[in-house]
Amino acid sequence: MGKRSRQRQKNQNTKGDDRDNAGWGKGYADIVKENKLFEHYYQELGLVPAGEFEQFMDAMREPLPATIRITGYKSHAKEILHCLKDKYFKDIQEVEIDGQKIEAPQPLSWYPDEQAWHTNMSRKIIRKSPLLEKFHQFLVSETESGNISRQEAVSMIPPLLLKIQSHHKILDMCAAPGSKTAQLIEMLHSDMDVPFPEGFVIANDVDNKRCYLLVHQAKRLNSPCIMVVNHDASCIPTLRIDSDGKKDTLFYDRILCDVPCSGDGTLRKNIDVWKKWTTSNSLHLHGLQLRIAVRGVEQLAVGGRMVYSTCSLNPIEDEAVIAALLEKSEGALELVDGSADLPGLKWMPGVAAWKLMTKEGQWFSDWSEVPSNRRTQIRSTMFPPTDPEKLADMHLERCMRILPHHQNTGGFFVAVLVKKAPMPWNKRYPKLRKNVSSGSAAQTEGSPAASTPADDPRLPESAAGEGEGEEGGPEAEEEAPKGASSAQETTAKQDGVCGPPASKKMKLFGYKEDPFVFLTEEDPVFTTIQSFYDLSPDFPKLNVLTRTHDGKKRHLYMVSKELRNVLLNNSERMKVINTGVKVWSRNSDGEEFGCPFRLAQEGIYTLQPYIRSRIIRVSVEDVKVLLTQENPYLSKLEEDAHAQAKKLVMGSIVLKYNPNTNNPEEPQCPIQLCGWRGKASIRAFVPRNERFHYLRLLGVEVFKEKQGLGQKDGEMEGKEEVEDEAGKKDAEKEGAAENEAELDLETGDKIGSSEPKK
Repeated sequence: MGKRSRQRQKNQNTKGDDRDNAGWGKGYADIVKENKLFEHYYQELGLVPAGEFEQFMDAMREPLPATIRITGYKSHAKEILHCLKDKYFKDIQEVEIDGQKIEAPQPLSWYPDEQAWHTNMSRKIIRKSPLLEKFHQFLVSETESGNISRQEAVSMIPPLLLKIQSHHKILDMCAAPGSKTAQLIEMLHSDMDVPFPEGFVIANDVDNKRCYLLVHQAKRLNSPCIMVVNHDASCIPTLRIDSDGKKDTLFYDRILCDVPCSGDGTLRKNIDVWKKWTTSNSLHLHGLQLRIAVRGVEQLAVGGRMVYSTCSLNPIEDEAVIAALLEKSEGALELVDGSADLPGLKWMPGVAAWKLMTKEGQWFSDWSEVPSNRRTQIRSTMFPPTDPEKLADMHLERCMRILPHHQNTGGFFVAVLVKKAPMPWNKRYPKLRKNVSSGSAAQTEGSPAASTPADDPRLPESAAGEGEGEEGGPEAEEEAPKGASSAQETTAKQDGVCGPPASKKMKLFGYKEDPFVFLTEEDPVFTTIQSFYDLSPDFPKLNVLTRTHDGKKRHLYMVSKELRNVLLNNSERMKVINTGVKVWSRNSDGEEFGCPFRLAQEGIYTLQPYIRSRIIRVSVEDVKVLLTQENPYLSKLEEDAHAQAKKLVMGSIVLKYNPNTNNPEEPQCPIQLCGWRGKASIRAFVPRNERFHYLRLLGVEVFKEKQGLGQKDGEMEGKEEVEDEAGKKDAEKEGAAENEAELDLETGDKIGSSEPKK
């Protein structure tokens, strides 16, 4: 590096330090919350009710209130809610900070079971005020252990409208940073007594680095039913699965289509949008949004439901995309009213008329008004349908637009679509049979030629084939692309095979992932594991995988049966970033005790139903001892647990607490911890934040004000932010920092690691 480069880097680092040291918000000091073009545009469109525009703009300039969501699928959700209400919310009532009176947090009226709360405290106040230090540390710690998500209120709406059940196959098309994905996983696991729901979530994002942030979010929930993949959503490949011994096309029961957008509904938290916003942002994004939506409905099962959402208020990104999609579907899609699923939510109905404005301020009301030199940037699909009857049949008023001043939220748009029939372009261009091997078919389906919709959103017929089944079922592989060249046709005829264009190798970007290798039922690792833990006969050995072909297996993971089906049939077709929950980790000391693999806390709730030995049932007092003392003697346990422990040989164990319904003062949720039975002692192998979580449930205060462990942990945890846009390296750094602080220094599980290693 030259002298000039070093000096430039030094100056940049200094600038960053100055901004950080100057306090909260210093980086935005020069941004004025004004944008005349924005005000003029939305006043002219008339989306805000008459007489409310000033309130709308005033709300846009106010900081966004803090909102939290308690994870609903965990059996601990009610206990967390009880802890919040009785302890932390009481402490912050009627507090004044910088002259501002802090109101007690209130539940969101439209979110079920009081699982989401909001307060007028901004994130700045929560972070910086000494009076709220314990509350902030509680939020950070519980967020890291997966029991609370700090998520914007309107962001919680789309998953609720999907009406998910445990058997649904779900695709999240543009998933990062992952707060909505976490909701989907929670809903899939609504019944905690079922370790492997029949359904699964495939979470996709086009940005490789953001995929690792997505992994970090999903990993907190320890689900065997989540897979993170890295593809362009507008041409995400069609996947295949085995169904009754035959190859079949995977169609999703539910699809979340939360597309990239201009983000003008996020002005309250993304302050730089004030100076960057122009109408051209929406014009540039409309085509991509429509292509993603088209690809989504192609992969949706008939009878399935897709939710389209944006954090933009602009009709070009909202109603225009929905109207174009409905028009192309020719009755195959229906826009349904989802408002009944969200009682208490205030929303504005979608509009059926809107205009388009260029960044120079020129207005167009109809496609016919657009000059020919503008028609490359402005598309006909950006305007409302001109046929009044067709427009009325679309029922665009069923779309929902959330305005910030109505319930003190961000701006948002959401629409619910139900698929009533196969998409029409699959009928117009019937599939062609191919007499080629299944391996060749797999490569073809993953090719851009076979799966990429046309750049022009007006031509959905050139999108990937759906495999709907009417034209010969799964054996009829792909549709004939409209623009297939004569040269390709000639080649096909010469070979005596009808088929799509020659396949191209899938391009992979970003980090090179370790392989996903499923074990066989005869794998030697199961010999000692089976006998040591006395696994039940119905334990699904085929669902266990590792991340290496060679050498010793360091970690073993589990996925659901359905995700295994997807992985085995699509390894050449998709780029998988992460899947599975860790259930065992190799422990070199364990070999002398009968099993080289110890249990991992991440997968204990998945694995424990199959374990029939190595279980110690403990009381509340036992749990307190195990979580507050690093390596207590066996004699520290109560008599019953002590007697159970003495009967076991050294090695990995499960510490299980079952609630006592006769004593409501104790936690009314089961607790399962991984532990190690030593020669004369016993210890819990539980990550730090999870340890704090369980102690809070037991009524133990784990943070000390201004001194000792509490302050140190709070500072360390404070570095983690859920909505942080950091990539893989940041996640790894945080995971390393947390690992250093583990009480279990030898084999402590890394919290927040971005991906499992071999």
